[in-house]
Amino acid sequence: MTSHSAAEPLLADRPEHPEEACGVFGVYAPGEDVARLTYFGLHALQHRGQESAGIAVGDGETVTVTKNLGLVSRVFRESDLDSLTGDVAIGHTRYSTTGSSTSWENAQPHLSTIGRQVIALAHNGNLVNTTELRDSLTDRGLRFRSTTDSEVIATLIAAFTQQHHHIRDGVRETMKLISGAYAVVLITEEALYAFRDPHGVRPLVLGKLDDRGWVVASETCALDIVGAEYVRDIEPG
Repeated sequence: MTSHSAAEPLLADRPEHPEEACGVFGVYAPGEDVARLTYFGLHALQHRGQESAGIAVGDGETVTVTKNLGLVSRVFRESDLDSLTGDVAIGHTRYSTTGSSTSWENAQPHLSTIGRQVIALAHNGNLVNTTELRDSLTDRGLRFRSTTDSEVIATLIAAFTQQHHHIRDGVRETMKLISGAYAVVLITEEALYAFRDPHGVRPLVLGKLDDRGWVVASETCALDIVGAEYVRDIEPG
């Protein structure tokens, strides 16, 4: 079971000259307010993308996504964060490299459902073989809501996971097909995963929330703002 929500587009907050190239954040912390931890993490990563922001939360049974165009502080209301309850979450601030910057559907995280497999995915980077992969998936009857390479990655992982019955296998098979620079965070209803391209072009770090859980983010500033201790960089590949 999945859910989407969004308010009216908030384009007035978009800076004239966006900087950097997307920020990603993920947290697994049972019993904690993972939506607000993600919200604060996205604030720290706002300089990496100002076109849109989004948060996805898994509560063990469903994945709920709230996203919109605009800055983090304007996209999320207190009521949005109150409604996003669960043990695992990811978030994204977008600076577009592919796909329209004014389309709500191109905001991340992307939600992909194939059979019983549900994932939400956020991505920093870009692929060089997106068109080829999208055409192949479309020929198989799969449809896309956005024009981003991030949704292509999400769809591939969901499809391979449905086929191989484990998310790690879905990621492994997807990484054999995609070419480019990327740092990816994704959640199922109950788990958090993170991976980078084989050359480690895009940054992704791992942090620990004392004994409460784990955090991944594009930069250590997002670990600092939620009180997580830096552990290491996520290994390439």
